[in-house]
Amino acid sequence: MKYIKPLFSEIPWDCSRYYSAMSLTEIQSEHGFDGRDERFLQANNREFNALFGYPNNAIKTSKYTILNFLPLNLFEQFQRLANAYFLILLILQLIPQISSLAWYTTVVPLVVVLSITGVKDAIDDLKRHQSDNQVNNCSVLLLADGRVKEDKWMNVQVGDIIKLKNDQAVPADLLLLSSSESYSLTYIETADLDGETNLKVKQAITSTGDLEDNLELLSVFDGEVKCDPPNNKLDKFTGILTYKRKSYPLDHDKLLLRGCIIRNTDWCFGLVIYTGPDTKLMQNSGKSIFKRTHIDYLMNLFVIWIFLILGVMCIILAIGHGIWETKKGYHFQIFMPWESYISSSVISAMFTFWSYFIILNTMVPISLYVSVEIIRLGNSFYINWDRNMFYQPKNTPAQARTTTLNEELGQVKYLFSDKTGTLTQNIMIFNKCSINGKVYGNSCNKEELRESLPEKEKDNFKKLAGPAFPFNDNTLVEAVKKGDYRVHLFFLSLSLCHTVMSQEKVEGELVYQAQSPDEGALVTAARNLGFVFRSRTSETITVVEMGKTRVYQLLAILDFNNVRKRMSVIVRTPENRVILFCKGADTIICELLHRSCVALNKVTMEHLDDFASEGLRTLMVAYRELDDKFFQTWRKKHNEACLSVKDREIKLSTVYEEIEKDLMLLGATGIEDKLQDGVPETIITLNKARIKIWVLTGDKQETAVNIAYSCNVFEDEMDEVFVIEGKDSDTILQELRTARGRMKPESLLESDPINIYLKRKSKSSFTMPEEVPSGDYGLIISGYSLAYALEGNLELELLRTASMCKGVICCRMTPFQKAQVVELVKRYKKVVTLAIGDGANDVSMIKAAHIGVGISGQEGMQAMLNSDFAFSQFRYLQRLLLVHGRWSYNRMCKFLSFFFYKNFVFTLVHFWYAFFNGFSAQAVYDTWFITCYNLIYTSLPVLGLSLFDQDVNETWSLHFPELYIPGQHNLYFNKKEFVKCLLHGIYSSFVLFFVPMGTIYNSARSDGKDISDIQTFCLLVQTSLIWVVTVQIALQTTYWTMISHFFIWGSLGFYFCILFFLYSDGLCLMFPTIFQFLGVARNTMNQSQLWLGLILSVILCIIPTFGYQFLQPLIWPLSVDKVLDTIHYGKIPPPQVQVRTKVKHPGLRRSAYAFSHKQGFGALITSGKTTKAEKQLSS
Repeated sequence: MKYIKPLFSEIPWDCSRYYSAMSLTEIQSEHGFDGRDERFLQANNREFNALFGYPNNAIKTSKYTILNFLPLNLFEQFQRLANAYFLILLILQLIPQISSLAWYTTVVPLVVVLSITGVKDAIDDLKRHQSDNQVNNCSVLLLADGRVKEDKWMNVQVGDIIKLKNDQAVPADLLLLSSSESYSLTYIETADLDGETNLKVKQAITSTGDLEDNLELLSVFDGEVKCDPPNNKLDKFTGILTYKRKSYPLDHDKLLLRGCIIRNTDWCFGLVIYTGPDTKLMQNSGKSIFKRTHIDYLMNLFVIWIFLILGVMCIILAIGHGIWETKKGYHFQIFMPWESYISSSVISAMFTFWSYFIILNTMVPISLYVSVEIIRLGNSFYINWDRNMFYQPKNTPAQARTTTLNEELGQVKYLFSDKTGTLTQNIMIFNKCSINGKVYGNSCNKEELRESLPEKEKDNFKKLAGPAFPFNDNTLVEAVKKGDYRVHLFFLSLSLCHTVMSQEKVEGELVYQAQSPDEGALVTAARNLGFVFRSRTSETITVVEMGKTRVYQLLAILDFNNVRKRMSVIVRTPENRVILFCKGADTIICELLHRSCVALNKVTMEHLDDFASEGLRTLMVAYRELDDKFFQTWRKKHNEACLSVKDREIKLSTVYEEIEKDLMLLGATGIEDKLQDGVPETIITLNKARIKIWVLTGDKQETAVNIAYSCNVFEDEMDEVFVIEGKDSDTILQELRTARGRMKPESLLESDPINIYLKRKSKSSFTMPEEVPSGDYGLIISGYSLAYALEGNLELELLRTASMCKGVICCRMTPFQKAQVVELVKRYKKVVTLAIGDGANDVSMIKAAHIGVGISGQEGMQAMLNSDFAFSQFRYLQRLLLVHGRWSYNRMCKFLSFFFYKNFVFTLVHFWYAFFNGFSAQAVYDTWFITCYNLIYTSLPVLGLSLFDQDVNETWSLHFPELYIPGQHNLYFNKKEFVKCLLHGIYSSFVLFFVPMGTIYNSARSDGKDISDIQTFCLLVQTSLIWVVTVQIALQTTYWTMISHFFIWGSLGFYFCILFFLYSDGLCLMFPTIFQFLGVARNTMNQSQLWLGLILSVILCIIPTFGYQFLQPLIWPLSVDKVLDTIHYGKIPPPQVQVRTKVKHPGLRRSAYAFSHKQGFGALITSGKTTKAEKQLSS
């Protein structure tokens, strides 16, 4: 698609008619546009913008249309090796010289398989069409012909002007023109874009802001925009608006992106810049990676092996045919003449090769892939229907958003988890505080929230309090009521020292909008304890203190940044006192305290140790009363620093330090980033299942470590926790090797096998084995150090050290680094990985892992929409893996083992038969039996096993996580198990051929008539085969239900019904060329020796199965065999998961708040841009 680059100075302003008569080539020639670097558009001029070929605003994620579905879907299906093989086979069967089977033996199964897969693909694509239509048909208010009319999202075009109202989603990327707020501000929520729930502010330029909601002025607005071409950079936008012959620079703060939600703004108007696939949201969506399971790769490998085995068998039989024809067939041509197209035994052998290629085609299972899809679909429904994974508060069930990864859930070895919103609720709660050396705060349950304070007290000073405040300490309430000076000053500081915005559309109902949830929790705490921040202007802050309204003059805001790790406000009280209030990281505030606070500081630091050991996010609160003369002098310096052009940030920081000293300590706060319910218990259970858990978070180290201890990723009993914090490659390498040396000293020796291997061979083909350390260890590494550790040879050092640790914390990570870590483990460990997160910043990690799980939490829907599985609570993960994942894996392994076995048995009987029919490529079975064997006779039993079987129930699966371990090592289906199936199939086919042959050889009926004929032999072999595979699947079934009985024994009964129908006199007489076994079933089934032969065949075939099941636990025991014996025979009550009590970690205590907080609205507040004119008047 071309985007045209204009030269603004050369474009006439009355250009609509001028350009409508010009072609695109003429425009390019006249203005020198190259269409690659910039986009050009004009407001309210669809004809002109249409010349550039911009896409409309419709979104298309579907693959098919009614016209192209059939050819495109068939093309995709025949790209599968097995389907293509059977298509070639069908073509070969149409050649009479080599085909000994009817064409319908291949056509019927192939059509059924293609039809089932096609219907499934059509249903999936129909859902995508419905989703696209739902989005594309959303309503939008579009400005056209001087009025606002309702239209659909898909009809929006570049250059249109649209109107948005409060709480509406933005349909395209828009240039903000005007809004209902003062100074043309618009507040937006970007949770669906970046996972951040805090509000952001956008501001229109003054020239367009003056248009306001005047439809007449907006309709004639003809501004022209030159800007960047479409890109995926959410925080970058550069452009120029030319309006009334003046140019105005445009940046990201002027752009409203698709996916944002308008908040706290009655209305706003925007000019459409990017539409549909060009929007930044769609540019970031990227292409979904098609994920395939390890079992998929194994199946494809085994199909190739089967092809090779088939080829070898055909060659052997063709050679046998050539030898037989040379020695016997050539000399008996008078009795058995060769066909006219055969001139020698060699030519005959060549035709026989292809004939056997057709006869033995069932070695390659045509229904394998479609059966696998049905099984996966059924197991996906179990996840969707699981009421134990349904989250009642949000009315959200678990979702299997893909049907291709179910069994992979039973093989996970590495779990990568986000922290905020995944392990925690991303809801900050004021939990505890320390004021003047005394600790306040006791958590309360949900029933206590409504009655935190007596009703009388609520009437006195809590009229503006929030509806629920989970903090209950009557001692603090009494201190507030008695007017304790330090307590009042503490909460006054919390109500003044912030950049929170307030909204009060209904009298008494306050809504706070904060730049971080921590700050919102602090202001809410002050509000609920009698110090209500009610409103602000650029010069004042209004606080309701104990029911009395007081207005403070806002003199300065010393805003937060990541270097200062603190923020301050300077206010003038109604009593004309100038006070500085400061809050921030304890490591910083301690250095700024007055020397008289030494004793109080020591006590407060002990309290902070307690807070941090409980995983609370902490900060200190202090104040300083300023001399007015000193303040005025400082204010002049501050103004000079603000107006400086060069090194403004450095000068401001220096000025701030002059006044932020000799502070008087008020106390400290503890904010709880509340863990989700059941997280510690879930992680303990997953650890018992030998799943290694790595926490990848963008949060600061102290916060991540505290949460890691709270949720049992780290344990107090660990031998050591290593911290990698080097600033260069050499330091990081030394730290990693030191850590590895303590965990496993011999790993540093040159004689270590891994070191020897890496020296000799390239690391590209290297698979890192599991190494056992000398104890339990943890590892912490920051994003800065990780940037070096993921480069060159350091990545293997990092992986080797980290994989020996029980828990790993990676903090301060970018989304790209999260994906890099996942890819690193995938590349060198060759294990199944799972990533779980809830925000848009987790999408790259979720897409990179083998399995992506999205939490539908507080950070928007992007993680969920890009995930393979989704639910609302982290604790559901143990059920997803240990119950559904393990069951799916076990069922799939049983299915594949039995499926290959039954096909080997069925096909290899032809191989033995070839030695008795002169290698003439004759089929043992009736052609209708060949057609129905996989589709009808054996399909339901194997599907019943694969959909309903359970080795143990869900309760035992959760209480014995050790049962999960075999899946991690793929012990139930691998190359060894495939060879067992092949050998078992060869043995069973041998029995099923020679026992019936011995049974009917020279045999006669009770009336003396001979039964040694090919049709009787055929019926006996195929009936014995059906009995054998039915009994074998019954032996494999461990969980019997009525459905299982119906599928297994019902299929056996159905076989006999079909048998008597196909061999009935009426059918055979009506269609003698198609149904040729007239009366065979009736005459054979009443012979006792044939039933005895059938019973003997079944017994001989199941002896190896019984023998293996008896000997395997004794000679080749698995780690879970004892557990299964305990469950099946001992019935010992399941153990309860114990959550250990936390102990203090004083070395880890540092403020989490100051690092997680972000740059506030300070600059906007003090410049007077955030307050409506009417509120200024009222204040």
